Amino acid sequence: MNLKPLHDRVIVKPATPEETTKGGIIIPDTAKEKPMQGSIIAVGAGKVAENGTLAPMTLKVGDTVLYGKYSGTEVSIDGDEYLIMREGDVFAVIG
Repeated sequence: MNLKPLHDRVIVKPATPEETTKGGIIIPDTAKEKPMQGSIIAVGAGKVAENGTLAPMTLKVGDTVLYGKYSGTEVSIDGDEYLIMREGDVFAVIG
């Protein structure tokens, strides 16, 4: 992937939605919930503060994160789905 986010944005690869329930029931495509977690694929350089200094990113490539249900902008690159969002849209890092 040749995509580099700008400023305080990150690129997230969403986790795949569950295909079956814990009881073994197959979930149809129309009923699947959008995953609210994924892996960080790329990070920008950081946010420029009002005094002109660059605030470094706290997230790094490889982090598994939780984000809001409607956070980010969906993009498709080479058939893969990604989300581009600001670092502030990420709620937590898992693990």
